[in-house]
Formats: sequence, C-alpha cells, structure tokens
Amino acid sequence: METICWLLLAAVFIVIEIVTLGLTTIWFAGAAFVAAIAALAGASIVIQVILFVVVALLLLLFTRPIAVKHLDNKTEKTNAEALVGQTALVIAEINNLQEKGQVKINGMEWTARTKDSGITIPAGESVTIVEISGVKLIVEK
Repeated sequence: METICWLLLAAVFIVIEIVTLGLTTIWFAGAAFVAAIAALAGASIVIQVILFVVVALLLLLFTRPIAVKHLDNKTEKTNAEALVGQTALVIAEINNLQEKGQVKINGMEWTARTKDSGITIPAGESVTIVEISGVKLIVEK
C-alpha cells in the first residue's frame, strides 16, 4: 500500500510540474519513485521518508541548476528588438509636439519620437534607439 501512495504522490508532483514548468516538483517526483522502490524492498516508513527527503534535496540542489542552465532557452531578439542600442540617421526632423519624425536604420525607414518630448532633433543627426513603442522607435541624441 505504501508503494501505491508513493507512486500517487510522484504522479501528483509530475502533474504539478507539467502545469507550472518550474523545474521544482519534478525532483520530488523522482524522490517519491525512490521511496516507492524502498517500500517495494520492504523498508520501514521512516526509511522511506528519510530517502524521500534526502533524494529530493540532492536532486533539487545538484541537478536543478544544471537542468535550468541547459533548458534556459535564450530567445533571439527579433529584428525590431535588435535595433535597441543601435544608431540611426534622422531623415525627417523629430518633433514629438508636432507628432512627426523619421529615422533610417539598416536601409529601413521608421517613425521616430524622442524620449524627452521637449527635444527636437533636426534631419541629418545621428540618434541612439532606446526603445520601441508599437511601430515607433524612441530615440535620444
């Protein structure tokens, strides 16, 4: 009966892991499997619980950082996101109050606004892209 309880507990941990994807409860599921094997071997409940706690802690402390490192999918920046930090050329005066302004970067023209609304940037100047807001580049000199 103890074996079934450990296996049910392992199943619960697996379901929680599937729902949360936090790489935390999966290690407890592994520990529950170890405890289930101990129960099958006839170990006392005290030994089963001790094995569960020790194995869970060992898996959590030693294998989780490795798994997180390898599963950390560093997303590539999209073309637009990659523009942040780059320099663009102002091709039409940027004036937030008049809601106008354009820059050119990588051969493409973008609507642009300054980060500080009181600043006007004339055509021909170079600006740095600090963020993207919708389809507009937010720039500063």
